Amino acid sequence: MPIGGHALFSFWMNPRPVACEDILGYGIERGVGMRSIARWDLFFVVETQPKIVITSGTPGIAEDIRAQLGDKYEVVFQPDESGLAGVLRALGEGVCIVEPSGEVHWSNEYYLGLELELRRRVEQICVHAASDADADGRTVGGAVVSKHELVSADNDRHFEIYITSLSEHDEDGTHAGRVAAVVRDVTIARRTLQKMNAIDHAGFELVRLDVEEIRRMNAYERLQLLEQRIVKCSKELLQFDHFAIFLVEQKTNKLQLVMKSGLPEEIQDLDLYLEAEGSGISGMVASTGESYICHDTTADERFLPGLSGARSSLTVPLRVSDRVIGIMDIESQSPYAFNDQDRQFAEIFGRYVAMALHMLQLLVTERSSTNTAVSDRFEGELHEPLEDILHEVDWLDHMQNADPETKEHINRILIDVEEIKSKMRSCASGPQTILGVDQAVMEREKDPQMIGKRVLIADDAKKIRKIIGEVLSHRGCETDVVADGLQAIRKLEAVDAGEIQPYDLIISDIQMPDRNGYEVFAKARKSCPDASVILMTGFGYDPHHSIVRASQEGLQSVLFKPFEIQLLMGQVREAFGITG
Repeated sequence: MPIGGHALFSFWMNPRPVACEDILGYGIERGVGMRSIARWDLFFVVETQPKIVITSGTPGIAEDIRAQLGDKYEVVFQPDESGLAGVLRALGEGVCIVEPSGEVHWSNEYYLGLELELRRRVEQICVHAASDADADGRTVGGAVVSKHELVSADNDRHFEIYITSLSEHDEDGTHAGRVAAVVRDVTIARRTLQKMNAIDHAGFELVRLDVEEIRRMNAYERLQLLEQRIVKCSKELLQFDHFAIFLVEQKTNKLQLVMKSGLPEEIQDLDLYLEAEGSGISGMVASTGESYICHDTTADERFLPGLSGARSSLTVPLRVSDRVIGIMDIESQSPYAFNDQDRQFAEIFGRYVAMALHMLQLLVTERSSTNTAVSDRFEGELHEPLEDILHEVDWLDHMQNADPETKEHINRILIDVEEIKSKMRSCASGPQTILGVDQAVMEREKDPQMIGKRVLIADDAKKIRKIIGEVLSHRGCETDVVADGLQAIRKLEAVDAGEIQPYDLIISDIQMPDRNGYEVFAKARKSCPDASVILMTGFGYDPHHSIVRASQEGLQSVLFKPFEIQLLMGQVREAFGITG
């Protein structure tokens, strides 16, 4: 692109047209004609740092340009020097011209600032390049002969070396064989690539679910494994010590906190929704699907407090295909702590986090659907033969000559058939049942270590809350049984008001009307800090991610329906500290 009678070598420089527009605009503003502007000998050098080099004219012109365009470009005034030499000296890359003997004919300041050993290696490459070109009889005339890579002695900096023959410029043959080298520092680019590869590998590990390993885990353990991997990667690779993950609750569009690290408990009290306005940066990012950097929280009205003393934040969406399933919020106590590279890394990692969370949810949903379908199919398949047995038994029962012993056997068959149908209904109800109840209900001997222990039981399934309440009451516990999460929270509020005594144990279902298991858990932690909490869920179903959220804050255990009543009793005894 000619400016002031000169042209730049686009092989290492990439001028932006906007710079020309800026300079022309500056000149026109002051009534300067095109010919005068051309005499200024302006060169635009932009790679990582936009720069304007002025090699002729007056210092006043340079100062004026700096005042007008200094916010966009670094303005350099280098008079009394040829235009091309001025540009080469201003480059943010090392440039040298080397004789076939290895003597450096010319170099810019950047090149001279490189470590001595690195310069020697560059000059050796130049000598070999000149020798090879001469041996082959090649005159490449300014084309790139070769590209090389070098590393500094301390392995901390990476460089790319571009070698070019200058033979065609030596018309009299005096300087034939000279070679030019451009030394470009690519350390940042290499580190960025290495980090992206590391994040990509970590993301792969995040979503890799070993079949045998996962098979031995329940839903709670799978979610814990995922949580550990996310926290580890966030700290080691991204250096994010303070972050939180929110997922969208589909029915309400509320952003549910499912995971956090380094953030205070109060963050869970924020009511955030998938909306562009009213729910801060998190709601906006979830709504628009666009990541957002808050450089200074004190100057950004969208920022809602999370980390105590947070001064900057980075928020990225969690996507599955084209759907935003949540957001990842990262905060720092320093202003301007995040840049566009941090945003890029977080977005890449966020895609893997979203995939992993989505896969676990699919596993849980599939298990729930499969168990329900199998139970229904099983009941349907056995319904007809059982009805046929009842019909035959009814016929035998009406025979007039049946003796008492035969009638007794007939009654036994009737009882067994009804028991089979009852068991089938329990299996078909899947998560809405507890196994091994009959024997537990019959045992009414009180346990001295359970007498007087206060237990709050919350489940919208009447049968389950009734069974648990009766079994624990028979052991000596004082039980309060409620039908949903809202009633459970009201009981805990009564504790706060001093109307009732604190509870020693809270047993709550996860999926209930009005309030979910995590909300009951969170309230219990505040109202009864010394109490243990046991959550229950059907086939691992956890639409509000209560398990992950509560597991970070001291959850006692999780039971997956249908479960054996003895398993529950073992967890209760452990919660009360009863051994043996």
